[in-house]
Amino acid sequence: MPFVRLRDLRCYYERKGEGPRVLVLSGTGGDLRKRPSLMDSPLAERFELLCHDQRGLGQSERPDVPYSMADYAEDAAALLDAVEWPSCAVLGISFGGMVAQELAIRFPERVERLVLCCTASGGEGGSSYPIHELTDLPTEERLARFLEIQDRRLTPAWQAEHPDEVARFRALFDPARDPGAGEPGREAGARRQLEARAQHDTWDRLDRIAVPTLCCGGGYDNQAPPDRMQALARRIPAPKSNSSKAATSSSSKTQAPGHASPASWPAKARAPSTNEAPPTGTAPRPAAETHRWQRGRSSATASEAQRRQRRWLGGRSSKGSC
Repeated sequence: MPFVRLRDLRCYYERKGEGPRVLVLSGTGGDLRKRPSLMDSPLAERFELLCHDQRGLGQSERPDVPYSMADYAEDAAALLDAVEWPSCAVLGISFGGMVAQELAIRFPERVERLVLCCTASGGEGGSSYPIHELTDLPTEERLARFLEIQDRRLTPAWQAEHPDEVARFRALFDPARDPGAGEPGREAGARRQLEARAQHDTWDRLDRIAVPTLCCGGGYDNQAPPDRMQALARRIPAPKSNSSKAATSSSSKTQAPGHASPASWPAKARAPSTNEAPPTGTAPRPAAETHRWQRGRSSATASEAQRRQRRWLGGRSSKGSC
């Protein structure tokens, strides 16, 4: 198991695959012991992936001191130094997308291409859902609310009518399955990450990002809604591809993404597909409204989302399409 000293902490990391180099920055509560992860995804078949347990999480050290988003970006840059990568493409998901923004702004020479998934800028561009507000809720209430945040179709009414599906979703977030449950400093580290996340704001500095950037998100995402991704895409002046990843009507049965769906949802724990009835009490937003910022481009399934990410990270697109 590879560990490395990054600045003020001992950090766990993994490398996998061969090909163009990609730094993967994971989301809130990320722990490389949790499977499946992006390290197990098709990306590893075409790229050399580098991913670490960020400070306070997983097998990395968990100092009980205030963390900042700058700390997370500096940790990422230090990891690139440790593995002797002068620069690489960067894929940031959710909280990792926030870190990726800071990294690209603070260390522009280290970032070749950028993919920002299911994330937000903070500030005037809007923030992701304040997850720290859920931490003190009773477990059942927290899980129910968390599901609705992940995908706006998973309303309380839908959850009540689909207990088997809800059980599959909840199994993904069951604290008893947390590989770090009960470890010293685990709660403090998770809390410190959420405190840093709550302070995230790159809005006034996004114009410093000068690399090709793909912004993508879930059309049903309640945690980082499409308007947050739209704001990011409009604000970053670099060549970019704007692509919301909600599925439209299709003859095939596909997963219509909520939060970080292409990377995280197992096939057995899926949201309602677009050829199933919509959740009780809700109606899917019309495609024309949800994706009007695409300027006529077609929307994508989860598989299409992954394909576009692969093409973008591999440098096959440089003028706003992938």
